[in-house]
Amino acid sequence: MDNTQSIAYVMFLIFTGTALLSTVALFTRQSLLVAYIALGAILGPWGLKLVSDSAIIDQTGEVGIIFLLFLLGLHLQPQNLFHSLRKMSWIAFISSVLFFLLGFIVSYVFNFRVSDCFIIGAATMFSSTIIGLKLLPTTVLHHQHTGELVISVLLLQDLLAILVLLILQAIADQQVSIRELLLVIIAVPTLLLVAYVFAYFFLSWLLKRFDKFHEYIFILSIGWCLCMAQLSHVLGLSAEIGAFIAGVALASNPISLYIAENLKPVRDFFLVIFFFAVGAGFNFHYLPTVIVPALILSGLTLTLKPVVFRWLLHRVGEVKSVSWEIGIRLGQMSEFSLLIVYLAYQTHLIQPTTTYMVQAVTILSFIVSCYWVVLYYPTPLATSDKLRRD
Repeated sequence: MDNTQSIAYVMFLIFTGTALLSTVALFTRQSLLVAYIALGAILGPWGLKLVSDSAIIDQTGEVGIIFLLFLLGLHLQPQNLFHSLRKMSWIAFISSVLFFLLGFIVSYVFNFRVSDCFIIGAATMFSSTIIGLKLLPTTVLHHQHTGELVISVLLLQDLLAILVLLILQAIADQQVSIRELLLVIIAVPTLLLVAYVFAYFFLSWLLKRFDKFHEYIFILSIGWCLCMAQLSHVLGLSAEIGAFIAGVALASNPISLYIAENLKPVRDFFLVIFFFAVGAGFNFHYLPTVIVPALILSGLTLTLKPVVFRWLLHRVGEVKSVSWEIGIRLGQMSEFSLLIVYLAYQTHLIQPTTTYMVQAVTILSFIVSCYWVVLYYPTPLATSDKLRRD
């Protein structure tokens, strides 16, 4: 079987299986994201082994995160975003320190090595950008404000996660690259400058000149998103941050909402693959070893993250109901948690048990957090017609 046939077969399994499980999920009022993860666990290398190599799936799924951040950027006016970032910077920092201590203490109690405890603590610091943004409604003013605060925290966490990844890479290489550190310092201002100069003087003219050619608008917007994502990667940041800045740069253009609406199917295609990869990547042979610490850490994470965010947000003047909702929306682990333990394992900083413990906590927190948000708050996937927003 050649490579093209292999990819086609994998896509057949993923999307046929997703269609079946999603149908069951909708009839039973369950979260679609949970169905995607469950399918990955069932069909993946540690389940029925129908998809034996998840490397291509992992790489393809990352594209979904890029498009997700690009589309969210298209909905944010720059002045509103910068105001929210200033307001949320110290909240992101304090919460990250507290969640690091949570992960470190729990893993230390269960006799993980100190080096592993540091990695588990770092993995616990972050909330999921995908879960947080995928479940945000965009139509009601109150929820637009909630969305701005959620996005601000997640963006600041993403920047901190990049710093953690650079530190891990430096430890693995046994040297600190001054060039890489300088790139990180200047990367965000450079990206912002390039994005706004290019968008203002070139993209806006092209969009206005050829706005009747819908296929061209579609291609141009994807090219712009991926170009900024690649530039961000070259500068030492994540591709997701570059895609987000690309979206914000176009947010003030009248055609931005049209672009966002037309790119949603592309985003959803890749996000299905991402969540499938999350489920497929877990090795069930380690489950008996990691299940107890994973259950305890995931339970504490799901309980304490909403409490901490509610307290911090209320301190800066947000009403209690909004603060609590944001805390619940940010109450899980992150896809960056998976990336951190993967890099640490590849560089021999942690044991395999630590890797799968963090994977188990991340998956458990994804599933429970999805249910919590979908059951009680407005989302595109809400189980109640009253809560559903599109």
